[in-house]
Amino acid sequence: MLDHLSIQCADVGASAAFYDAVLAPLGGVRLMDFGAVIGYGVPPMPDFWLGERQTGTGFRECHIAFQAPDRAGVRAFQAAASAAGAEVLHEARVWPEYHQHYYGAFVRDPDGNNVEAVCHQPE
Repeated sequence: MLDHLSIQCADVGASAAFYDAVLAPLGGVRLMDFGAVIGYGVPPMPDFWLGERQTGTGFRECHIAFQAPDRAGVRAFQAAASAAGAEVLHEARVWPEYHQHYYGAFVRDPDGNNVEAVCHQPE
């Protein structure tokens, strides 16, 4: 059900060195590296991400993405979140910077985490 998970790190380089080592025996590899953001997984797609700590003191916001079966599911996720009073961070749309069919919506959960529904299929 999860599509990918991101965590914030105080020192991305130190965390990357750790995850390079501990994920290798599990078949996980560094698949994308943007310096301050690093994606791991089993090819072809990363499903675990590290990023620089950017928010809060004590609390570190998590980004959790749930895989939707289709784009209608992403829109339904956003509608349900809105109906529940959640802040919509990004309306459902295609995010071509990720890949040509990446369709996602982002909302805040009650604890302040960035929660996403995503579909990787074309319309």
